[in-house]
Amino acid sequence: MTTLFVSDLHLDAAFPAALAQFGSFLRGSAREADALYILGDLFETWVGDDDDDAQRTGVCTALRDLSDAGVACHVCHGNRDFLLGSGFEQRTGCALLADPTIIDLYGERVLLTHGDALCTADLAYQRLRSVVRKPAWQRRFLRLPLATRRVLAEEARAGSRAHTGMAAARIMDASEEAVVRVMSECAVRKLIHGHTHRPAIHEFVLDGAPAHRIVLGAWYEQGSCLRWDARGYELLSLPRGGPE
Repeated sequence: MTTLFVSDLHLDAAFPAALAQFGSFLRGSAREADALYILGDLFETWVGDDDDDAQRTGVCTALRDLSDAGVACHVCHGNRDFLLGSGFEQRTGCALLADPTIIDLYGERVLLTHGDALCTADLAYQRLRSVVRKPAWQRRFLRLPLATRRVLAEEARAGSRAHTGMAAARIMDASEEAVVRVMSECAVRKLIHGHTHRPAIHEFVLDGAPAHRIVLGAWYEQGSCLRWDARGYELLSLPRGGPE
């Protein structure tokens, strides 16, 4: 049995190489897995389940093909696609995960999260997150015409790029205090997340015992995948010959 984890694909027409690579991934190595977990930011933007963008529709179709082939597909909300809903589940056959969530991996409790909630030093983003994750705000946004939502999403992308460019690197990373707190509260020794685009396996001591934080990479320039089976796990880079 094999379980695969990916995150931060940011799929969009602006990144055709990432779209093509993920399509190949779904048709290839993902078909050999028992389960696939996508830990947020599958899409660069998602303005509602009625989004009929051709590239995003193609991704949904590919995920449906994978789930129909018997691979259990799970998707966590990211900071770019937090509006994924039941319509997305119906289109893809994927199951949306709560964030955070705990799963059993070959007898070990493992905590999964997108990772944006761990970046507690980024106060401006955390304030924004607290607003847009509220059901009332989302209902109001989803009542807007699709074209209006797309315009607003593009404006939000521009604002996010500007904020990221101005913020110090340490502010954009996961807080050690937040990591320790959530892992202690959930009684786990393994945490898997994305969001920071800094793939690595961090080893540390938690409550007197060894612990690991596994960070998935983004797919802007190459793929990133965590492969986990009964023998252990491996964080893989999936080269595709350079950037977009």
